Amino acid sequence: MRGTDKGVILMRANPRSLVFTALLLIPAIVSNGLELTTVKVASGFSQPLFLTAPPGDASRLFIVEQNTAAIRIIKNGVVLPTPFLNIDPKVGSGGERGLLGLAFHPNYASNGYFYVNYTDNSGNTVIARYKVSANPDIADPSSEQIVMTVAQPFSNHNGGMLAFSPNDDDLYIGLGDGGDAYDPDNRAQDGLVPLGKIHRIDVGNGDTFTAPSTNPFSNNASFLGTVWALGLRNPWRFSFDRLNGDLYIADVGQGSREEIDYQPGASQGGDNYGWRCMEGKECTGLSGCTCNS
Repeated sequence: MRGTDKGVILMRANPRSLVFTALLLIPAIVSNGLELTTVKVASGFSQPLFLTAPPGDASRLFIVEQNTAAIRIIKNGVVLPTPFLNIDPKVGSGGERGLLGLAFHPNYASNGYFYVNYTDNSGNTVIARYKVSANPDIADPSSEQIVMTVAQPFSNHNGGMLAFSPNDDDLYIGLGDGGDAYDPDNRAQDGLVPLGKIHRIDVGNGDTFTAPSTNPFSNNASFLGTVWALGLRNPWRFSFDRLNGDLYIADVGQGSREEIDYQPGASQGGDNYGWRCMEGKECTGLSGCTCNS
C-alpha cells in the first residue's frame, strides 16, 4: 500500500528498511501443488519502490529510493556504498512525492542514457534524462536534460512509471489525474491536460524529445500530441511484455475497485480507460457521466 492508495509496488515493509525477496519455484510436487519460498537478496534501503536493470546487464540491480531521491546498486549481490545517482536537493519527497521512476534507454550500453521521474521542490512532476559517468557505477548528476515538466494541482496521484516499449523503443510515461477524490476537474478526460494519461515520446538515441507522428492524437487539436492513452486515475506501475509488447497497466482505484488494463502490442493507442466515470467496470455516477457498465 502506497500512502492511502493501493498500488502495484515492488514490495513494502517499514518506511526505513526493506528486504528484497525473490520467489523461487520448488520443482517438487507437493499435495497442494508447487511450494513457494523466499530468499533475501539485499536489505538496508530507505523507502525503495522500484527495481530494474539496464538491458543485458546481468550483474547489477538498480533500486529507486523515494525519499532520499537516490538510486542504489546491488552488484553481484553486494549493495554498493555510493549511490548511482543522488538528486535529493532538487526533489520534494513525502506522501506520494519523491523519486518515483527509472528507465534505461534501450541503447544504454552505447549511449549511457537513463530517465527518471521525480517531484521537484515546487510539487511539479519532472521527467529528466541523465547520463552515466566514466565510472559505470556512478551517474553524472550535472548531465540532466528535462524532457517534460507537469504542474500537479494536488500532492497525490503523481503516477511515476517510465518504461520503453520493445516494439518501438519509445518512452512511455504514466501520469495520475492530479489528485483529490474523483478527479474534480475531469483532468483524465481532458485531452489538452497531461494528467490522467500515458504519454509516448520518441527520444531517438537520447538526443531528441518529440511526440511521434504515429501517436493516436497527433493530428487532433483537442489532444496533446504526446497522449497515448487516457482515462486513468493513477497508473502507478505498468509493464510491457518483452516478447510481444503487450501492455499491462495497474491503475489505482478510488475505493472499491483496483484496475488492471490490458493493451495488445499491436494496438495503435488512443484507448480511453474510463476514469472518472468508470472505476473498473463500475460506473461512478458522477456529474456528466453516462455509463453502460
